[in-house]
Amino acid sequence: MPSADRRLQPRRRPRQVRAELTRERILTAAAHVFVEFGYAAGTTNRIAERARISIGSLYQYFPNKDAVLAELLIRHVDRGVWRGADQLDLSPGSLEATVRALVRDAIDNHQDDPQLLRIMIEEAPLSQELLDTIARHGTQRVAQVRDVLARHPDVGVADLDTAAELILTTVELNTHKVMADPRTIGVDALERELVGMVTRYLRGD
Repeated sequence: MPSADRRLQPRRRPRQVRAELTRERILTAAAHVFVEFGYAAGTTNRIAERARISIGSLYQYFPNKDAVLAELLIRHVDRGVWRGADQLDLSPGSLEATVRALVRDAIDNHQDDPQLLRIMIEEAPLSQELLDTIARHGTQRVAQVRDVLARHPDVGVADLDTAAELILTTVELNTHKVMADPRTIGVDALERELVGMVTRYLRGD
């Protein structure tokens, strides 16, 4: 994987505001191009044209479109911490609302553009940075979920470590699948069924 990793590494990490803005323009343009033309036809020339920069300028930041897509997925994964987990009402009788907050947060993190999400899932190449980001994200999310379970009076499962892992995997995988193609189930049905299933499991029903 080392040679593949080099092929996926951004060439330039911006240290100045102007360079960071250019990099953001490339990533924003790439997201639009991949959705409009598909990944196969979403060339670096089209990305550069959409970003209104020269192809040479694009190559100063990314060696190829695979590296651009890998960076888009890394950013997507890095946004995935459970926002508001430390502000939940954990009083007796609030377990369903707590689970709904978890599920809703996962859905919100994947609601921007289903087509881009599907492209990232299907096409993004694996780099060590991406694998490290996924591992770090997973560790943070599991810790957040376990902490909430440990503090909630309605939780009836004994093995909180396993429960946190199972819940997070169930919510994340199903959310990814449905949000990448909402026609399969529908977002409202996804939320309703995930909340009911996880709540019953945690209560020990």
